[in-house]
Amino acid sequence: MQVRHNITIDEDVSKELESVAAELGEKKSAIIEKALETYFDLLDLKVAKKRLADLEKGRDRVHDSEDVWKKLGI
Repeated sequence: MQVRHNITIDEDVSKELESVAAELGEKKSAIIEKALETYFDLLDLKVAKKRLADLEKGRDRVHDSEDVWKKLGI
């Protein structure tokens, strides 16, 4: 399912988007979607590194799955 969004972007970014879309013969929305997916992958990595650092510094901890299941009554 597709969802429509109304966004505002910098004029230079808009011009680059127009140029790339024309060059590749792709819809601007398809390029934006691919760019966001790639950026979200980068953010996933950033979050994973932060969580690992939190574990290493003792600011977070890992729970044993059996303990979690037992507490949930599973």
